[in-house]
Amino acid sequence: MENFAERVDNTFFYIAGISVFLLFSITVFMIYCLIRFNRRRNPMPADISENLYLEIAWTIIPIILVLSMFYYGWTGYRVLGKIPEGSMDVNVTARMWSWTFRYENGKESDQLYVPAGKPVKLTITSMDVIHSLYIPALRIKQDAVPGMKTHLWFKADIKGEYDILCAEYCGLRHSYMLSKLIVMPEEDFVKWYDGRDIKKLK
Repeated sequence: MENFAERVDNTFFYIAGISVFLLFSITVFMIYCLIRFNRRRNPMPADISENLYLEIAWTIIPIILVLSMFYYGWTGYRVLGKIPEGSMDVNVTARMWSWTFRYENGKESDQLYVPAGKPVKLTITSMDVIHSLYIPALRIKQDAVPGMKTHLWFKADIKGEYDILCAEYCGLRHSYMLSKLIVMPEEDFVKWYDGRDIKKLK
């Protein structure tokens, strides 16, 4: 299964690495020009003739870099749209200022409980204004829009508790719109899903 966090991080570091390299290269070239072409060394200005190969290079190289960054971003985004068959369905309803997670058996919770290692499909909507479900640890985010259903999927392999935030300003108590993603061993999730007290499973 896909690891979205690793994909997003790799894309970020790739773009950041290119940016740092270009910053360093341009800065070094500027310092060289300041020293090499200062007024003391060149009291009389001179015209610099065009260089066809240089102009071709500084046109083609940036195009290649931009296309490569687009490729990494697009391949990661495309995977988000391919929801695996057999994913566990959870309906997510956003409202000022809380989340409700409803499972296929009708069970509802204000926290998102999922089994480790199983793909989960979220169907997201909003009761009032636009919200945005964001799970930083998994590097995934999707808007919750009134009167519309959006979709998001993920697979969490490591059990634990992870923050769920709203990433779209939705009113005065926007920062209080917090919840938790709780990733559990599958056998514990089944017990919770069937109605056992979750406190006894921790």
